[in-house]
Amino acid sequence: MATGLEWALAILGEILIAIGAFFDVVAAIGLLRFPNFFVRLHAATIGAIGGAFVPLIGVALLAAGCGFLGKYRWFMAGAAAVTAVLILILAPVGSHILAKAAHQSRTAVVEPKVVDFLEEDRAAREKQEEAGGERQ
Repeated sequence: MATGLEWALAILGEILIAIGAFFDVVAAIGLLRFPNFFVRLHAATIGAIGGAFVPLIGVALLAAGCGFLGKYRWFMAGAAAVTAVLILILAPVGSHILAKAAHQSRTAVVEPKVVDFLEEDRAAREKQEEAGGERQ
């Protein structure tokens, strides 16, 4: 017989899996509808965090609440939790690196552009290097 705690963990896990499915649908719509690379990359990151991290935590809770799995339920719960933490750390870093590389290579042009601090920093650095080269 399942205890009250096992039922609560299973229900909470199912709710988190449903929330993750919602985030996946929203991210897919964003990937189709957003206008440029950088905003689409943001939607993909939302899909990775909300659509992978949240359901994996749900799977961990669901596995912890399933008594019929026996001793393997803690293995499954731990594996899902570790995977969720890795995704939580690595997905934003990966999207940041992709965005920076696309901006530096100028392959993804953003129009209309209101403010571009990276471009301003690059121009200031080039100006500073030119002024340093003239003095020597």
